[in-house]
Amino acid sequence: MTGPKPRLVGMNHIALEVGDIDEALVFWGAIFEFELRGKSETAAFIDMGDQFIALMKAEKSTRDDPRHFGLVVDDRSRVRDLARAAGADVPDGRFVDIYDPWGNMIQVIEYGDIQFSKTDGVLRGMGMTDLQKTEAAQKELADKGML
Repeated sequence: MTGPKPRLVGMNHIALEVGDIDEALVFWGAIFEFELRGKSETAAFIDMGDQFIALMKAEKSTRDDPRHFGLVVDDRSRVRDLARAAGADVPDGRFVDIYDPWGNMIQVIEYGDIQFSKTDGVLRGMGMTDLQKTEAAQKELADKGML
């Protein structure tokens, strides 16, 4: 086979195994504000603008340590407390790492601190046009010619 390889563009969704769809939605709703894209007995889809999280019913899950994914939020200042109140294992430390009741590890990152960016149109559609990047995040973007 010849020709260029496909380039990675971004994430459409991530699927997480959970023991119970309704319990998982209660858990996620205790920590984050979100809209539900769709739901069945075996799956639920949490909307994140042009991306989503798929919660998939599974009989058995194991703790994902150190496997994880980074979830971007507008403001992570209350996430640690909200997650603990929802029953998550949230170790102290520099990062905000959440282990949900099914063992999924979610690292929570604030939008302004990283180079990850949504287009103006997506932010407008999400009602989040006031999000700003830190100088460090702007430098990362500028260094890659993305500003």
